Amino acid sequence: MSDSDIHDLRLRGGRVFQHGAGLPDLDILITNGTISGLVAPGTPVRAAEECNISGKVVLPGGIDPHVHLGKDIRVPRDPDDASRETASAAAGGITTMLVYLMSADPYEDVFAASNAAMAGNSHTDYGFHFVLGTDEQVAQIPAYVRDLGVPSFKFFMNFRGDEGKYLGLPGNDDAYMYDLLGAAADAGAMVNPHPENIELVWKLREQPRDESIPPLEAWYRSRPPIVEAEAVQRVAYFASATGASVYAVHTSSRAALNAMQLQQSAYPHLFTETCTQYLTLTTDSDCGTYGKVNPPLRHREDVEALWEGLRSGAVDTVGSDHNARHRTAKEKDIWSASAGFPGSGLVLPTTLGEGLRRGIDLERLVDATSTRAAQLFGLFPRKGTIRVGSDADLAVVDLDATTVVRAETQYSAAEYSPWEGHEIPLRVVHTLVRGHFALRDGELSDDPAGSYLARQHGGAAALAQIRKDIG
Repeated sequence: MSDSDIHDLRLRGGRVFQHGAGLPDLDILITNGTISGLVAPGTPVRAAEECNISGKVVLPGGIDPHVHLGKDIRVPRDPDDASRETASAAAGGITTMLVYLMSADPYEDVFAASNAAMAGNSHTDYGFHFVLGTDEQVAQIPAYVRDLGVPSFKFFMNFRGDEGKYLGLPGNDDAYMYDLLGAAADAGAMVNPHPENIELVWKLREQPRDESIPPLEAWYRSRPPIVEAEAVQRVAYFASATGASVYAVHTSSRAALNAMQLQQSAYPHLFTETCTQYLTLTTDSDCGTYGKVNPPLRHREDVEALWEGLRSGAVDTVGSDHNARHRTAKEKDIWSASAGFPGSGLVLPTTLGEGLRRGIDLERLVDATSTRAAQLFGLFPRKGTIRVGSDADLAVVDLDATTVVRAETQYSAAEYSPWEGHEIPLRVVHTLVRGHFALRDGELSDDPAGSYLARQHGGAAALAQIRKDIG
């Protein structure tokens, strides 16, 4: 046997997730960062290193499609912005993060600076979404896709007037949305709207505040589900008129999910993301202002509707909407505390653990935490699956162990978690990013090895490319 027949690593003794086949007993062979073989236990194979994972389950590495980095959440600017937050993700089995960059400036320069902050400091592979707010940025969509490898674009439907000023973003309107959707459709890209009807929010802000209402319930009432559902329905209809792919981010309510399903009955290129918080937290949770977020935490009926949507496939993906603002920005009253919180490292374990407890099929949970995001964002089959030739992005989990959420073990610079003290019925043991142990035996690597992922298609165009490659 020649040296070329020696694999770099053999993961031995685990049960390995395979689409359509469950968890067969397989050993995984890894060479040069990719999966070079899936073999039966005991198969004679030479490997430079072996890792015994007996009793563990191996899943495709998690993909968090919704992350904000940087201390002001606009862009990552320094090594710390990348290292601590991607460490949080890798500790929870995430191997790829898609990060939103927010700026009114040309993205050629913003991209270069953000990529420089991430390169050499990220524990996960990463890609970018651009938040668009100007006509000049919309005109550059073809170049962003072609030259920078970014085919997914966010805009805030609620940023009208000066509403986005705190993030340096100008106001927009439905005409801007229409143009953006059309330009993205022409470029084979996808639009990720933040759907809220801000005019209704403005009206509700004028109502007298009832200090007897608990803080999270008060915040919920200031942005009730109709605010989200109306905006979802509007952008989805505009998508059908322009031929665009739309990915509704952080869907939080039964009403918004129903609105999307109604539009999907007439137009297929519509996709739905929810976030871990909307599957696990409610206005009754004991996290106080740490749980302030937009859209707000909802009621138990919304949590149940989203789990049923995940079970049925109406919910495509689960993300975090990770936000690393420091806890001091949260330790205020509900009206002045900042919105958002960290959570990337909890996407895979929380969704998997709670989903299995609810009897949801493992394949559906893997799709929601990895495979579907890879497909929709132009990363499949390089990411999101365990097959020969794919990147060796793997989460090795112990389904017989538990994890208690503690801020100090979440690595994030935010230094708090709204899930503090929650017990999750599994433990992430190893996380491999292209064959590199980002996490080994629960210990984080001190050698970040993540790299940038250029992509060329999003949404329907990405799915069409998969079909073309298969057939």
